[in-house]
Amino acid sequence: METASAARPYVVGVGAANLDIHGRPKKAIVMHDSNPGHMNASAGGVTRNVCDNLARLGADVRLISAVGTDLYADVIRQECTAAGIDVSQFCVAPGCASSTYLSILDEHGDMLVALSDMTVLQEHLTPEFLDSRAELLQNAAIVTCDPCLTERTLLHLLDLCEGRTPVYVDPVSTAYARVLAPHIGRFHTAKPNVLELSILSGREITDEASLEAAGASLLDKGLERLLVSLGKDGCLYMDRSGTVLRRKLRPVEQMVNATGAGDAFMAAVIYSTLSGFDPEKTLHYALAAGIAAISHERTIHPGMCVSLIEKIWKEYQL
Repeated sequence: METASAARPYVVGVGAANLDIHGRPKKAIVMHDSNPGHMNASAGGVTRNVCDNLARLGADVRLISAVGTDLYADVIRQECTAAGIDVSQFCVAPGCASSTYLSILDEHGDMLVALSDMTVLQEHLTPEFLDSRAELLQNAAIVTCDPCLTERTLLHLLDLCEGRTPVYVDPVSTAYARVLAPHIGRFHTAKPNVLELSILSGREITDEASLEAAGASLLDKGLERLLVSLGKDGCLYMDRSGTVLRRKLRPVEQMVNATGAGDAFMAAVIYSTLSGFDPEKTLHYALAAGIAAISHERTIHPGMCVSLIEKIWKEYQL
């Protein structure tokens, strides 16, 4: 097993790797009826998507996830490998179906509703399996995860990494934010939206002052860095050194698919950290990566790279 001193720093993702299936109607959707539209299928999962973007940006990335032995597993492996992700650490569950995420978008590309089946991840990516990958986790520069893990596995991951490897997390949803809330101080970096931040902090957010107060309360609990997604209004950045920044880019005229924006954002935050960027440049990269993601029909922009991020930043900066 290589150590951090023996090779360049690497990132380990721990969490969902699934097949994403997106449907978008040609016109305004009619409920309780069959709607003509376009379908797209590709490998997905919050942590897998973050790792995919990171690998395309040139980072050394290892993914710990669970898959079955079906055709979806083959697609997930193939797309991960093609992007440059090391999938040798997967847990393979014979006879099980791989995780699936199905979303229905509206005619503008915004999500209307989604269903997810993460059974294989929750039943087979266990604390005992993570123990078999402990050295890999503890020698990583950064571990990024998502709360699709069971709470028992998530807490064990934090135990393994505590005092050794910073752990980043995206709450993903208000439901998962409730799972994370009691443990948020054990993470290094979190990227919630406003609704998720309200749940994580236990505070009502009604204006700028209450937004920053909610963020500050998470830093008081031990979180090192917070990036709050504000949608079209950009992002709020806060850290324990006292830095507070709010930045946004020019709105995109045509959004193709909003599904992968948060994953690209988080990947750019991790890439910026590995590169030693200051908070200002980190926000520039993260916001531009999010725009790159929503500009393509696939969950991951196939052209994601540093030069694309820099091009978008120059084009969309205010």
